[in-house]
Amino acid sequence: MSQLFGFAGSDDFNSGGTVYTNPKDTSLFLPLGHHVDLYYPSRKRSRVSVPFIFDGGMFEPKKQTSIEVLPDECLFEVFRRLEGQERSACACVSKHFLNLLSSIRREEFSHVKVTETVISESVEETEGDGYLSRSLEGKKATDVRVAAVAVGTATRGGLGKLSIRGCNSSRKVTDVGLKAVGRCCPSLRVLSLWKLSSVTDEGLCEIAEGCRQLEKLDLCQCPGITDKGLQAIARNCPSLTDLTIESCGNIGNQGLQAIGQSCANIKSVSIKNCPAVGDQGIAGLVSSASYALTKVKLQALNISDVSLAVIGHYGKSVTDLSLSSLPNVSERGFWVMGNGHGLQKLRSLAVTSCPGATDAGIKSVGKGCPNLKQLSINKCAFLSDNGLVAFVKFSAALESVQLEECHRITQFGFFGSLLNCGTKLKAFSLVNCMGIRDLTAETPLPPSQCESLQSVSIRNCPGFGDGSLAFLSKLCPQLQNLEFTGLQGVTDSGLILVLEMCKSGLVKVNLSGCTNLSDRVVMEMAEHHGWTLETLNLEGCSRITDASLVAIAKSCLLISDLDVSRCSITDGGVGSLAASSGLLGLQVFSVSGCSMVSDKSFKSLVKLGQTLLGLNLQHCSAISSCTSELLVEQLWRCDVLY
Repeated sequence: MSQLFGFAGSDDFNSGGTVYTNPKDTSLFLPLGHHVDLYYPSRKRSRVSVPFIFDGGMFEPKKQTSIEVLPDECLFEVFRRLEGQERSACACVSKHFLNLLSSIRREEFSHVKVTETVISESVEETEGDGYLSRSLEGKKATDVRVAAVAVGTATRGGLGKLSIRGCNSSRKVTDVGLKAVGRCCPSLRVLSLWKLSSVTDEGLCEIAEGCRQLEKLDLCQCPGITDKGLQAIARNCPSLTDLTIESCGNIGNQGLQAIGQSCANIKSVSIKNCPAVGDQGIAGLVSSASYALTKVKLQALNISDVSLAVIGHYGKSVTDLSLSSLPNVSERGFWVMGNGHGLQKLRSLAVTSCPGATDAGIKSVGKGCPNLKQLSINKCAFLSDNGLVAFVKFSAALESVQLEECHRITQFGFFGSLLNCGTKLKAFSLVNCMGIRDLTAETPLPPSQCESLQSVSIRNCPGFGDGSLAFLSKLCPQLQNLEFTGLQGVTDSGLILVLEMCKSGLVKVNLSGCTNLSDRVVMEMAEHHGWTLETLNLEGCSRITDASLVAIAKSCLLISDLDVSRCSITDGGVGSLAASSGLLGLQVFSVSGCSMVSDKSFKSLVKLGQTLLGLNLQHCSAISSCTSELLVEQLWRCDVLY
């Protein structure tokens, strides 16, 4: 044996120490070849499987070797050869792995094609087309989560839409997260960044270089982003069509000029509360993108009449224009915009809190926009009846007018517009206009009728009363939608005149807050318009009782939405509706604040619930919580509020 093993020294086996100078040198143990077969007697499997080495009769666990010890260069080469699911699995191991994977650009991955079957080809085609949408808000908006989204969606259809809304948390989204998106998500088309104070141009530039298919960009309260970031988007994202910038104090004229010069497909631009944006930026953007730009919204900017003049001259494709809170724009700005004759395609105009929206300015816009269909003017203190009527005269294509908090508009401006409008006006709305006063009995009847008007809305105009309703009933016989809310001067007699003169049949009626109306109005409405009425809102009409519900149940078979909140409704009225539930198709029913509706209405509500999709029982003090919970169980298809 001694000759066979070639031991040095004594032929006896060593009984004291080890025969090796370093017993832990595992290289001295010869590995068994594949041809060696060893037999071990069968035994139970060990509960713990740990590699051991032998040393003087003692067993010691050996430390496992981890892939973490490899340098990042080696890990990079390993990760870029992994398939999609394997990459996602590795990203879950540690932040280190996640950061490495998110730093690899898509083109750096080595895709090994085993076969060229139809299936594999279809996967390659659909991969990265941007099917997925992700949203991170509040405390969930962190760099780690953004990186995880970027890596995880890269091979599952590709990330197409990403929305990040930050908060004041200490763990914020920074450029690190945006870089991960830029490197891993080339299919990204829509990006929205809100309240991200730690994001700078560096992150947005990475997005611009990696996400060249970007079509929509929304930046809100991102103070770290400047013109440099926007210029990078302009250089690298020629497909950009929608740009929204809000409360970004360091974005100014140069960024907008770059967008206009490089993004030939830009169609929609919205800029709000950006103090660095001036006339140069707006003029450069609009003049360069004159043949593509269709929607422009400017709010709370330090621009002057120059910007409106440029819009009026170069806005050849603009269809929607919104101007809000522009204190430096005067009457001349609106006058020049209208006389520029460039807004021939304008369809919708909204003006809010602009002192330059005077009679002369609005009249000029009416002349220069022959195809205007929708006009909305809000909080313009210098617009009066003369300007409104003149505007309507020149706008033959006008279909809808909405005025809110324009206190120089009186009843003469309202009815004068209806008498002088074209044949296409369909809707007119007055909201919180304190200049409206009721017409007297001596007011002459209108010489003609406004046959086209179908919808009229008068909300919270306290001077509008029965005299105005009488005039309206003679002037507009084709009304289908009525909204008279918060009008204390409207009574049964005035409204009944309108009900009797409407020839087409009312479809939607909202009388909420008209406290002087009674059951008589509802009965007349049910008699004359029950065959067309679909929506009726009587919220806060305290004089409405069960008699109205009886009339509705009898005649209004098409009604689908009924609101009698805070009315004098009892269990008997609900029972009347339930008795006709087989004929009614009621889908939304509200009795909120009806204190006389109690648990006794349980069976009636269950019967109505066969067609209901929404039931409002809030503030019904006589309905117990137990009954409400039973209704929730019974009406499983219905959204019950209690």
